[in-house]
Amino acid sequence: MQQRELGRSGLRTAPLVLGGNVFGWTADEATSFRVLDAFVAGGGNAIDTANVYSTWGEGHQGGESETVLGKWLQRRGRRDDVLIFSKVGMKMGDGRQGLGRDYIRTAVEESLQRLKTDYIDLYQSHQDDEERTVTEPLEAYAELIKEGKVRAIGASNFGAGRLRAALRASETQGLPRYETFQPEYNLYRREGLEHELLPLCQEYGLGIIPYFGLASGFLTGKYRSEKDLAKSIRGSSIGPKYLNERGLQILAALDAVVARHAGTSPAQVALAWIMARPGLTAPIASATSVAQVEELLKAMQLELTEADMHQLNDASA
Repeated sequence: MQQRELGRSGLRTAPLVLGGNVFGWTADEATSFRVLDAFVAGGGNAIDTANVYSTWGEGHQGGESETVLGKWLQRRGRRDDVLIFSKVGMKMGDGRQGLGRDYIRTAVEESLQRLKTDYIDLYQSHQDDEERTVTEPLEAYAELIKEGKVRAIGASNFGAGRLRAALRASETQGLPRYETFQPEYNLYRREGLEHELLPLCQEYGLGIIPYFGLASGFLTGKYRSEKDLAKSIRGSSIGPKYLNERGLQILAALDAVVARHAGTSPAQVALAWIMARPGLTAPIASATSVAQVEELLKAMQLELTEADMHQLNDASA
């Protein structure tokens, strides 16, 4: 399987990244282990998590995903064949948030401890901290890279202006640069990336690893009417966002492409579309069962035709 470059970091990922937001939340430890084992067995090599996963869960404080992932790494006894992506910056409670130098240094040590590893392959600014200069987190990351605790850095949820300012500062001040960008992007949510951020990332050669590649599960085709929203914990938030004329139009296009590729599913087509888009590196998708992750992995072998891409592009424009 041909792996893809993550910017100029020297790191290479399979065309699909496994999302760790469900580990320790809707997937318990044993289930998460099985999902992770199946993902690696199927050719995947990169897992995305964050210190904030999963503060939203009842009784959770954050760090649950990293803790499960760390136990899995320890159990399998091998670290060098997988890439671990984590993030810092989102609100954790008790004032723990942002991209201040001291907080980044504290947060990375906590993440390393939970992950039971000496280094994080890709450490990302989870969101911009506009109270700080763009250089403050870069200076902290420079120290961590020098110490061997972080191999490369990325940004997520930045506006184009601040991301460009950070990239320019890296060039002019000899600081490490963001090698990847992680935005929300899928067939339904396109404009936020494509208007300004995609050209900027292409200009600087950043890898793009979009999250919500399946629009919180909507693009699996599971939710097609109001009664379907009760099928999962996510249903109540999916309805208002996606269950409308445009959403149903996109599902119809997915169905049409599926009909032309025997044995495929809407989820596989939706992910394969991202993989085939110019400038996109690898979408992030999560799974709560072995069957789900095995289905998602098949997207890496799905080659969409020019007609398929046109139909999906038009339906989601």
